[in-house]
Amino acid sequence: MKLNLIPPDTKMEANGDGAAFDISTSATRTFLCLLMVTEQIEQESLDVSIYGSTDSETWTKKPLLKLPQQFYRGKTKLVLDLSLRPEIKCIRARWDVNRWGRGAPLPMFVAGLELVEIPSMSRETPAKDAATAAR
Repeated sequence: MKLNLIPPDTKMEANGDGAAFDISTSATRTFLCLLMVTEQIEQESLDVSIYGSTDSETWTKKPLLKLPQQFYRGKTKLVLDLSLRPEIKCIRARWDVNRWGRGAPLPMFVAGLELVEIPSMSRETPAKDAATAAR
């Protein structure tokens, strides 16, 4: 499974939300997240988070994953492991942009957020661990 929570080369000048993606068919529910910032101006920041939903209507109050704040061009990689959150059926990205100092009043980033499914990093469920330990 490969998802573009923020399509490549998305121009961000205001806070926003990406489209919702159904992950209920994911085999591992574990994703490598790659945030790529390709353009920015000085004296600004970008915060990107991933939220989850059980029904694609109501979203988690807190992010499932918050990527490090960005100020410059570059790549950031993190792992999103939802293997222990079976109730989460959909995910989406949210971004917040901020600008300070002199110059143009609007922030401007060009970025994208790609998720690629990877093998699970979680241990087996506790019931399976107990059965294995009893042997």
